[in-house]
Amino acid sequence: MLDFTISTTSFNNGDILPMEQVLNAHGCTGSNISPDLKWENIPQNTKEFALIVHDPDAPVQNGWYHWIVLNIPVSKTSFKKGEKINSPMVETGTSFTDVKGYGGACPPIGHGIHHYNFTIYALNEILDKSTSLLSPFEIEKKVKAHTIKSATVSAIYQR
Repeated sequence: MLDFTISTTSFNNGDILPMEQVLNAHGCTGSNISPDLKWENIPQNTKEFALIVHDPDAPVQNGWYHWIVLNIPVSKTSFKKGEKINSPMVETGTSFTDVKGYGGACPPIGHGIHHYNFTIYALNEILDKSTSLLSPFEIEKKVKAHTIKSATVSAIYQR
């Protein structure tokens, strides 16, 4: 069986994150547009997907959560650039306090290279809607507890 993968045409894996995906706030001057994403070779018995965009290099406990989308139907295998998230999918809160939706990169000036991991998780069950009310770290723990397989595409950015 082929590996479960995620890809984007917005950047190459491991490359510098384009300004289009950088935040437009807190001194950053990007466009704050989510990249296109496509996942393939869905694992057998997948019931739904979850997407988590995370910066493990952020100088806060558990890193920085930039975007979380839950309850992605198994029939959906891509997001267009800047796509609006509609029901039954749910965008949860992120590390940007009480902000839902994509929040681009904006690491502290002089903090060095940060990694932005766009990870799609194939889940073995449909998560309860109350999951979206948890903290980003707790959401990630619950998602990982129900993961069959995951796939990541990453970019780097620094200021």
